[in-house]
Amino acid sequence: MNSAPSHLTNPGAAASGTVSPTAPSAGPASAAGAANAAPSPTFSPLYQQIKALITQSLQSGEWKPGELIPSEVELAARFKVSQGTVRKAIDELAAENLVMRKQGKGTFVSTHHEARAHFRFLRLMPDEGVPHYPESKFIEVKRTRAPADVARLLELKSGDAVVFIKRVQSFDGMPTIVEELWLPGLIFKGLTAERLVEYKGPMYGLFESEFGTRMIRAAEKIRACSADEGAAALLQVAQGTPLLMAERVSFTYGDKPVELRRGLYSTERHHYQNDLN
Repeated sequence: MNSAPSHLTNPGAAASGTVSPTAPSAGPASAAGAANAAPSPTFSPLYQQIKALITQSLQSGEWKPGELIPSEVELAARFKVSQGTVRKAIDELAAENLVMRKQGKGTFVSTHHEARAHFRFLRLMPDEGVPHYPESKFIEVKRTRAPADVARLLELKSGDAVVFIKRVQSFDGMPTIVEELWLPGLIFKGLTAERLVEYKGPMYGLFESEFGTRMIRAAEKIRACSADEGAAALLQVAQGTPLLMAERVSFTYGDKPVELRRGLYSTERHHYQNDLN
């Protein structure tokens, strides 16, 4: 993509930050049809169009996670817009954690292998001490058919293949999280218990590097519950102990759901933290 797409405005429009429709040529039919003409489309600001084009390049893998993307000057020349327009687009991408600026080095595609990314989706923080990543013990990993509720949340057909994972996560030897995960079988073909056990980094890092699937955002619901017999045994707490129950759907580029995760959290030594901006 070496030139600006045809739907982008000319350089003069960059100053206003919006795209203006091309004026129709005058003619006998234009006046007659004016009364019945459809409402004019709403055009997005120019920087939003540039943001969408950069996101397309991220989605297509033109720039891979952890890689340096072209400079603002290079992107401005590529899309034939001002550097300020590109900067505004990248500001939004950085705010959404799709890219990451590094002082004096440039802008990089965000990756789940970055240390700071480890806790972006893990909101359970210790009451005391420094946050750290838990150890995982996998209880079950299998390919199965998607139940109706899972298929609906992952936008699959009921009965489609999914990978089911159940694990216990422990902090300093204390079981704290019981999780069940469902992943689209087509995307995660080849994901096995052996691969999960031997991989030592965060699970999202594995999904990114080996299955080409990067989690961009998640929608999460949290409610209170009490430990049933099975959860109590896995978390080593008394049956009926209060727990947090979270259901999360994670999305990749294009708002495509690629993971359903249901977890039970023991808050004896941890709390759920969400920073609101």
